[in-house]
Amino acid sequence: MAHVKLAPSILTADFGRLADEIRAAEAGGADLFHLDIMDGRFVPNITFGPVVVEAVRKATALPIDLHLMVVEPERYIAEYADLGVRIFTFHPEATAHAQRHLCAIRERGMSAGLALN
Repeated sequence: MAHVKLAPSILTADFGRLADEIRAAEAGGADLFHLDIMDGRFVPNITFGPVVVEAVRKATALPIDLHLMVVEPERYIAEYADLGVRIFTFHPEATAHAQRHLCAIRERGMSAGLALN
């Protein structure tokens, strides 16, 4: 039987208490944290960027799973890898060379994923 993993999204967190919210999710059995990064161009919403990812990384040792809903996600591969992101997922229609970027993500030690509309 496959192990189900719990990956709470921090979008619903109280950002004024982010570290506390992360600790509560860990105590509740979280296996990793899911972060939706939106730029206001690829999708109409804007969420957060590297500063919040860095805050999450400082608050937990659990893996971080990014779902980028941004134009040209390849611009962020190195930065998020350096922040300790474990999983980097993007939309292939947001870039011209999806296969090239999947390889670059893996070369930086992250798991690569495609999100399909």
